[in-house]
Amino acid sequence: MIYLDYCATTPMSEKALDVFSKASINFFGNPSSLHDEGARAKSLLEQSRKAIANCINGDTKGVYFTGGGSDSNNLAIKTLVKGKTGHIITTSIEHFSVLNTFLQLEEEGFEITFLDVDQTGKVSLSTLKDEIKDNTILVSIGHANSDIGTIQNLSEIGAFLKETNIIFHSDCVQSFGKIPVDVATLNVDSISLSSHKVYGPKGVGAVYISPKINWKPIIPNTSHENGFRPGTVNVPAIASFAEAAIDICTQMQDERSRLKELSQLLLQRLSEKNISYSLVGHNTDRLSHHLSLRIHGIEGQWIMLELSQKNIAISTGTACKVGEQNASKTMLQLGFTKDAATELIRISMGRKTTKADIENTASALENIVKNFFE
Repeated sequence: MIYLDYCATTPMSEKALDVFSKASINFFGNPSSLHDEGARAKSLLEQSRKAIANCINGDTKGVYFTGGGSDSNNLAIKTLVKGKTGHIITTSIEHFSVLNTFLQLEEEGFEITFLDVDQTGKVSLSTLKDEIKDNTILVSIGHANSDIGTIQNLSEIGAFLKETNIIFHSDCVQSFGKIPVDVATLNVDSISLSSHKVYGPKGVGAVYISPKINWKPIIPNTSHENGFRPGTVNVPAIASFAEAAIDICTQMQDERSRLKELSQLLLQRLSEKNISYSLVGHNTDRLSHHLSLRIHGIEGQWIMLELSQKNIAISTGTACKVGEQNASKTMLQLGFTKDAATELIRISMGRKTTKADIENTASALENIVKNFFE
């Protein structure tokens, strides 16, 4: 199988697997327990917290472990506005875990503004400024979009928000480990992370909230994670996440360059094979391993299924339901027609992707397109 869906999930690395296995055996204690086994687990938990903080240039006291990326988004947003009222700003192309959280908050009485983006998926700072109100308490804008790979200029947006004393949160699930995520440079107060996007285990993530920011726990009297999230923490998974994070951040620069070359190679091959396609998203401000493409005249779901039969795994911007196919909500927000939106496919590369994989994928696409139009 040629796996080209690294934005959906990644295989656990050997290092992460090794740490998970050893920690499960040797650090099985509950970190909240007062005996020696608990103390050993607590020590490993805090070492892992420090490792994640170092990866994002944050304060160790601001790292809280969660059950994954969606859990991180939900918890971060709700704890930041707990006990408050007012106006919140986000964008129309956020991950569903962000959008659905804000829809719930809207039902609870918060005023939510969903910013439009341009056809590349970029947020305009001037548009954001126009929507700021006296009672704006939070802005949440994702760092990199999962559907189209566009990267937002968080540093510029964050600098403005610091001047207005508005809390700034960002979903960094897709960007962490692929591009630098430095909370100081990006001018963000809070970010969300996920382990399984960086070759760590599923079911674990993290939230960073600057210790300078006041927040309230969703559930009062919660004892775990300094009150941030209830439930016994999964120390082996957290330690494995930390190992994976250190590993991917160490290799990030070289891997970015390698994957950018592979992305350019695939686009070059598609052009050479006279396949009519469009690159969706920003041409330059995009994740190097991420290609969101429209193969003109062919539904993305059909291409995905045809490639799957050839043992090539990609993703599509469409959400499949029983008996129907829905267009990508991100594509529709960018202004594409429903027909154009259903053409979206997402090819995302990773650590195990080779030049041969790209050549084989290009040839497979050529064959699929040729057969479709014959």
